[in-house]
Amino acid sequence: MDIQQALILFDALSQETRLGAFRLLVQAGPRGLPAGTLSSCLGTPHNTLSFHLNHLSNAGVVSSRKEGRSVIYSANFELTHALIGFLVKDCCSDEFASIRQDNDSGSAIIELANCCEPRT
Repeated sequence: MDIQQALILFDALSQETRLGAFRLLVQAGPRGLPAGTLSSCLGTPHNTLSFHLNHLSNAGVVSSRKEGRSVIYSANFELTHALIGFLVKDCCSDEFASIRQDNDSGSAIIELANCCEPRT
């Protein structure tokens, strides 16, 4: 990921409704959530939420699929993983920060060992 792509993602996530929707989609996992459920959980009118979901979709942060009469939104976990990797890559040297895949759980693990300790 380059800095321009990171800036697009930060722009998409730097608004309260969009960040709230994204966090709900991360919690929902790969199965995602219907737009109506997101609207209810966030207390946001459908047309307003549609605008924000479109913004997230254009940035690539979320994707959507049609199931019957519902539109289901899902977080783009691959892109999210790349953004987190981008953030920790330059934070500390490789000896302090790493991202690795845990084969047992299938999860990515971010390890920050004594990274960026506050100055006293």
